Amino acid sequence: MTYSTKPRGGVVHTLCLAEELHRQGYPVHVVTLGDPDVGFFRPVDVPHTIVPVRERAGTLDERVFAAIDALTDGLRGLAGRFDILHPQDCISARAAVAVRDDGAPVTVVRTVHHVDDFTTPALIDCQAKAIHQPDRVLVVSEQWRGILRDEYGVTPDVVPNGVDTARFPPVTAQQRAALRERVGARERFLLLAVGGVEPRKGTHHLFEALGALARDRDERPVLAVVGGHSFQDYTAYRDAALASLPSLGLELGVDVVQLGTVDEAELAGWYSAADALAFPSVKEGWGLVVLEALSMGLPVVASDLPVFGEYLTDGVDALLPAVGDSPALADALHRIVTDHALRDRLRTAGHAVAGRYTWAASAQRHREVYAEIRRTRP
Repeated sequence: MTYSTKPRGGVVHTLCLAEELHRQGYPVHVVTLGDPDVGFFRPVDVPHTIVPVRERAGTLDERVFAAIDALTDGLRGLAGRFDILHPQDCISARAAVAVRDDGAPVTVVRTVHHVDDFTTPALIDCQAKAIHQPDRVLVVSEQWRGILRDEYGVTPDVVPNGVDTARFPPVTAQQRAALRERVGARERFLLLAVGGVEPRKGTHHLFEALGALARDRDERPVLAVVGGHSFQDYTAYRDAALASLPSLGLELGVDVVQLGTVDEAELAGWYSAADALAFPSVKEGWGLVVLEALSMGLPVVASDLPVFGEYLTDGVDALLPAVGDSPALADALHRIVTDHALRDRLRTAGHAVAGRYTWAASAQRHREVYAEIRRTRP
């Protein structure tokens, strides 16, 4: 279960895991909110139900609770078909628990990817209940296992993510050239950022680092930013970050190009066309984008979040400057832009890292969890 049909990390996780379970012959069905006439952001090779939900204005609290109600209503008509409900986020977790508590004979398994920085009492309470009330909790990293243990008193199982680039279509040299031309990077170094302009992605620090490159080192890479869809409203942050560009010596549309939400084929094109991924997040559950980039042979500059340290080594398979440190990020970007040999080393080592994380292995571990539940349920 997930909350959206758009290309966010939890949604990608849901689809990739479900498709791998389906390939392994395990009975699985995806349930989400969205427009059934539009469907998911990419073709989905697994049975699924999209519960209709109307886009609505209002506060974040109002939109979250309206989404929970809509998914709960849709799920009530399906719950008798399933033994296990496996939500991947706060919204779908609250819906699954509500259906269980109404009497449906289901077990709720929740995967917590990360904990959102909600500020209102209602949403803080909603998120805590979405962690405490499921029958079993999983996380995708040791960092978040520790956070849930220390802050919520929950000890989850760790089941890492995987990556499957077979779902990305091949990209021709002509397509790569056309994408680079589109953002003005025919002769310039092309940095790719995925996830939109939002606080969790550290975009403000990335803009400051780019400005330092242009000001102090006379290097002007192009930053192409993919994504932007989010349930939360980051308009104020995005507007402030973009408004800061002129003072940093950067021009929107020339040095920073917003691409918005793209489909899977175009995302594959950008992974192939770019020279490096810039992903200086200040909070991540795992970083599926990093694995995707590594698997596509793209050198990565991320941050030294503990979660990245679980599968990356600074200077060996990625560059991991201090989180939230714009000068350190500028130094790392300078190295990636100017050192061709470094990029080659990171590309080779990073590709090997990605090869260690497969959806087949993740699906097998999930099957073991599901089997344990079936053995122990009354």
